[in-house]
Amino acid sequence: MMNAKNTARWGVGALTIALVAGGGGYWLGQRGGPASEAESTQSGRKILYWYDPMVPAEHYDNPNSLSSMGMKTIPKYADEAPAANAAPGISIDPTARQNLGLRVATAEIGSLPSTLTVTGTIDFNQRNVAIVQARSGGFVTRVYGRAPGDVIGAGAPITDLQLPEWGGAQGEFLAVKRLNKPELAAAARQRLRLMGMSDGLISQVERTGRTSGTVTITSPISGVIQTLDARVGVTLAQGQTLAQVTGIGTVWLNAAVPEAQGWTVRIGQSVNATLAAFPGETFTGRVIAILPTTQPESRTLTVRIELANRRGRLRPGMFASVALGGDQKQALLIPSEAVIRTGARTLVMLALDSGRYRPAEVRAGREGGGKTEILQGLSAGEKVVASGQFLLDSEASLTGIAARPLEGGK
Repeated sequence: MMNAKNTARWGVGALTIALVAGGGGYWLGQRGGPASEAESTQSGRKILYWYDPMVPAEHYDNPNSLSSMGMKTIPKYADEAPAANAAPGISIDPTARQNLGLRVATAEIGSLPSTLTVTGTIDFNQRNVAIVQARSGGFVTRVYGRAPGDVIGAGAPITDLQLPEWGGAQGEFLAVKRLNKPELAAAARQRLRLMGMSDGLISQVERTGRTSGTVTITSPISGVIQTLDARVGVTLAQGQTLAQVTGIGTVWLNAAVPEAQGWTVRIGQSVNATLAAFPGETFTGRVIAILPTTQPESRTLTVRIELANRRGRLRPGMFASVALGGDQKQALLIPSEAVIRTGARTLVMLALDSGRYRPAEVRAGREGGGKTEILQGLSAGEKVVASGQFLLDSEASLTGIAARPLEGGK
């Protein structure tokens, strides 16, 4: 009989040593050694039940039981429960803390580095587009060697048009001028303006006394010719488009931001971009729009960034790496490794006074640089366990220690 008891004792002892050596840490606090009712009586400690630390919800009434995982059970002592006046939590002796390698960090107020790096491509600024049209029916008499894709400056000639209607209106204006009736002359001049003639052309007709039905159409802005429909000999209708010019003084950088990170981007946010075409150079811009649709293939949002394009070096289609700098507002931060995510809730293990520990429910926010923002459930100056907290959480669950609620109650 004694041999059987000794065998059971040494079997459980060996199992306990193996668990501790493997980093299990299930001997936390003062729990320890006896594995039989006889030894419990000799030590004066009352055994409540036996259990497998891997399956703490299963309770057994004798030391020779095997758990559902096939492991030998260990005793749960009545004196392991905290005193009635003690703060909620589990107690760990210094030796156990050292063996487990517990590391504690303090919750502090700081700035979360939230720079998000994504990719993007350069595109034309579609808000800077000029449509060149024929203001009257006529004929194309000359094209100034232009083609789609050409870069032209503001005022550059595109085509010459012969507009018979303009010539007739100018003749009527000169006839009214000879009548020496200022009111009629003013009305005739206004008519020429409404037909699309510039003040310079009207002054030239008034000064020379000759009509000019030929007009040179110029680009109102500098940029790239996107379309060009003017060809020599083509008959034009009033309002027909001759060319479309897109400005290149500024360009758009369309960045693909993962939808899960979309909340970190805001209108007006500063952005830094680098391009392979210009190594070592950084281009600064700002977010001007967050498009309302998500790309279904990549699950990304398109963030539109405006960049200055000095000397026209940034060309549509270029690939860019985009650094979206987040706001630098102050936040309560703890090491990300201290956060325990169970799926249903988020916990941290508080390090209390006198070597006691207690789980606390928190609401986590942004992450970056190895830090996590705590929105609720923790105060500045409180200490949390950053290493070994999962073993402590298991021990707290085993001993029935409830987590401090999110509202900050006791």
